[in-house]
Amino acid sequence: MRAVRYEQTGPAADVLTYGEMATPVAGPGEVRIRLEASGVNPADVGRRGGSYRAMEFSRVIPNSDGAGFVDQIGDGVTRFKVGDRVWLFNGQRNGRAFGTAAEYIALAEQLVTPLPDHLSFAEGATLGIPAMTAWCSLFADGPIVGKTVLVTGGAGAVGHYAVQFAKWGGAQVIATVSSAMKGEQARRAGADLVVNYRDEDVVAKAMALTGGRGVDRVVDIDFGGNIATTLRLMAVNSTIAVYATNGNRTPVVPMRELMEKCITLRTLVLFALPPALLSAAQADITKWLAAGPRIHNVAAQFALSDTAQAHLAVEKGDKLGTVIVDCAR
Repeated sequence: MRAVRYEQTGPAADVLTYGEMATPVAGPGEVRIRLEASGVNPADVGRRGGSYRAMEFSRVIPNSDGAGFVDQIGDGVTRFKVGDRVWLFNGQRNGRAFGTAAEYIALAEQLVTPLPDHLSFAEGATLGIPAMTAWCSLFADGPIVGKTVLVTGGAGAVGHYAVQFAKWGGAQVIATVSSAMKGEQARRAGADLVVNYRDEDVVAKAMALTGGRGVDRVVDIDFGGNIATTLRLMAVNSTIAVYATNGNRTPVVPMRELMEKCITLRTLVLFALPPALLSAAQADITKWLAAGPRIHNVAAQFALSDTAQAHLAVEKGDKLGTVIVDCAR
């Protein structure tokens, strides 16, 4: 099969190689997928660049998310048949070397979910880690109906799904953004209040919307960078769900202030979450996709041979949505 690989971390153009590799075979409990699209996440870029963690394997095919057709079934698989359209997550992660920047991937069936016919494969490849992370951030601590949720980075890959899921779950939603264009994206996703944190007072806006009570849940893209602000707008017995902290990777946790309001701090990294929670997320996302039109933001698309350019597009940091690699071209 054609695939992109790296054998050491570093700049994309220096370490990513495009060529032939052995086509995987579905093992017991696995399905093999003929990939049509691969989604590039910041974690994929960080792993390849060396800023995420040390390499676990001597050779890695990057990218965690994707979509395509099931084309081979391993022993014991019961949920899929050859020809099924599917999306997947955690293709390349801790404990797995070969991801979705390839024509084929074989992986455990529990990481694979049916893709509705009305979604393109590129749209399906935007789900994966962003949608799963958004759902788990919102619902791991129970229902959100009637609650107020604040989504930081409300137009980002995770954030725009978090806004949509929160509205679907019956919450009032505040989204913070950094530009007017991103603000429009967050409104389209269903945010009740959009706040540009660069020139508006996030705390004042949130407290006004909640009558001074504060917000019940925060889905946070940057715990360390935001915590001083976040603490001021939290309600008593609220939850901060943290899936990134790039603004300050070693923040001081203000434990006493968290305790004073009985604030729960939930940290998430998808590959380590309980299987039952991940399964619940997949089932609920399937229901959500079937319940009406949804927004799936494809920021840009590149050929498989141009995966290095796709990684650079993510590294720039100004994308709106998910960068996609077209595995079939």
